[in-house]
Amino acid sequence: MNSTRLSRRQFLRLLPPAAAGVGGVSCSPAARVTADGRPIVRFGHFPNVTHVQALVAHQWWRQGECWFKQRCGVEIEWFIYNAGPSVMEAFFTRALDLSYSGPSPVLNAYAKSAGAEPRILAGAASGGSALVVRPASGITQASDFRGKRVGTPQLGNTQDVQLRAWLKDQGFTISQTGGDVLVIPTSNADQLGLFAKGSLDAVWTAEPWATRLVLESAGRVFLEDRDTPVTLLVGRTAWLTAHAELATAITAAHVELTQWITEHPEEARKMIKAELKTLTTSAPSDAVLDGALARTVLTTKVSLDSLQKMVASAQKVGFLKSIPPLEPLLAGAAG
Repeated sequence: MNSTRLSRRQFLRLLPPAAAGVGGVSCSPAARVTADGRPIVRFGHFPNVTHVQALVAHQWWRQGECWFKQRCGVEIEWFIYNAGPSVMEAFFTRALDLSYSGPSPVLNAYAKSAGAEPRILAGAASGGSALVVRPASGITQASDFRGKRVGTPQLGNTQDVQLRAWLKDQGFTISQTGGDVLVIPTSNADQLGLFAKGSLDAVWTAEPWATRLVLESAGRVFLEDRDTPVTLLVGRTAWLTAHAELATAITAAHVELTQWITEHPEEARKMIKAELKTLTTSAPSDAVLDGALARTVLTTKVSLDSLQKMVASAQKVGFLKSIPPLEPLLAGAAG
């Protein structure tokens, strides 16, 4: 995989003139540095297998070998989120600089800010999600979802939008508060218990949670997705404006890390398992991790066409009305 390396001047030309003022005063290059002058980067991710690069980098960081520090000369502060909408809130409040996130919240934030926030630096993974049904729910075909309760990780996150768009394609009337199928945004950790108790009839979620529903609660995969972008590397626009050269270096380091994971699957697998154990208090079983990784396709690329399809889905279910042209959102992405 090759990255597109941009100079600071080229990168700045990709940002809107008002970027430094998005959400308030911009972060100056010297605003967050260590005692010896190294930049401190606030980096977010989820405790999901679909955030493979973050899990590996975070575990290395715990072992005292920071991937990004070695390549970019920065210190990393890691922050954990349940889903993308929370990441975008952190961007708008300037509490976060970079993050791995699903595409739907990124698109929603881009529309909300009239194209000023955020920016996509690279792809990270595609697929990595599934719609899992509880056997006792009686769901065997699409029409059986009528009157059922279906969980998603968070209102407006990528799987939430995917589910609502799919249900609408099946002819159901769907609203944020009801309709023919009740969609219930529920944190990933809570989905397992509610699914096992019968409080949720189905769940559309990301890995490793989809595989855990199958192996730990006898769930059955009704649909799975290996093509839609599930994780992107994104940055807060004002931070990127102030740190264009650093953003280019971090993007290149992300591409290099993706290649390393692809070439060292067993080493990466051990690190992923260790990091998930730290973040969720229990390590996933080998069967869960194998199933989750099998559905997750690593890629540093993200296409304009794939994002436009997601925009269409979000508009179909009422999460987006209008959105600026997407080209500026992707202009600095690794190729």
